[in-house]
Amino acid sequence: MNNVTIKDIARICKVGVSTVSRAINNDTGISEETRNRILETVKKYHYVPNTSARNLGAAETNTIAVLVYSVTNIFFSSMYGMFQTELEKKGYDYILHSVKDTQDIVAEGIRLVKEKRLKGIIFLGGWIDPTKMRLEDIPVPYVFCTVYQDIELPKSDSASVGIDDIEEGRRIVEYLIERGHTRIAIIGGVEGDRATGAGRLRGYREALEGAGIPVDERLIRHMKKNLEEFTAKNGYAVCKELLETGLEFTALFCVSDLTAVGAYRAIYESGRRIPDDISVVGFDGIELGDYIEPPITTMHQPRDQMVIETVRVLTGMIDGTSRAEQVVLKADLLERASTRRL
Repeated sequence: MNNVTIKDIARICKVGVSTVSRAINNDTGISEETRNRILETVKKYHYVPNTSARNLGAAETNTIAVLVYSVTNIFFSSMYGMFQTELEKKGYDYILHSVKDTQDIVAEGIRLVKEKRLKGIIFLGGWIDPTKMRLEDIPVPYVFCTVYQDIELPKSDSASVGIDDIEEGRRIVEYLIERGHTRIAIIGGVEGDRATGAGRLRGYREALEGAGIPVDERLIRHMKKNLEEFTAKNGYAVCKELLETGLEFTALFCVSDLTAVGAYRAIYESGRRIPDDISVVGFDGIELGDYIEPPITTMHQPRDQMVIETVRVLTGMIDGTSRAEQVVLKADLLERASTRRL
């Protein structure tokens, strides 16, 4: 149900509008049972009361919101300032809104549109399952930027900007194979992941299979679910366990640069050297990767181009000059000192 009003909530709950208002404002005078029933209905239909009645009739603002998962993620945070610059060039105001992993990103977007009278939304990070999310209920143009979709599903026709994780994961593993490595371990996403980590893991498998190298399942490691994903802490814990198994490998593919930072520490603590004993590659191309020792070989995501293309697609949809596009960009392989040829 789109654009639910307080009258709709009252009708569904079979109560008066004033009763709904009291429940929302936590006023006394209604039973706890009625209050809970109303609040559950409010949540179910994503009804968002405006704090001021005059805002209900206000014109749209000229504001675009960037909704981001993992607001502290180094890769995403490096894009915030550029989003603001590019949107302001187009005459739009900018707000940044953090979304928790437990939140429904689409429902949160719909809520924010009503509260802030948005012109458009940029969803940054996270992942979507278009079969379960009410994308058609989003009342303004939107673009998914580096938002990953379930790799088992047909591609959504929503506007999007990003890279092909399968292809780029395959490319960096092929780089290792070309340098003589056949025993290649990987630290992927959490077990059961079907988005970012899954795409890069599939690329890993395809590279090995394409080269006729058997896939050793013991060398495939997943990030721990009890630790934040794509972090140095998770990379350290997983790499430490892998090294303690005694399995032999000459190269390690970490599906994010921050994960690789943690793996570096585990490798050094074990008495091994990079790249003399183990070559390490990462993914993302964050600035930190150029300052660890040795600087890490990585797949650099075209961050600036992602921002420019996202703003171009979204503003074109807002002013009616273009339709939804699915833009797939290429990553750049940055070869640094963390790998060696066998």
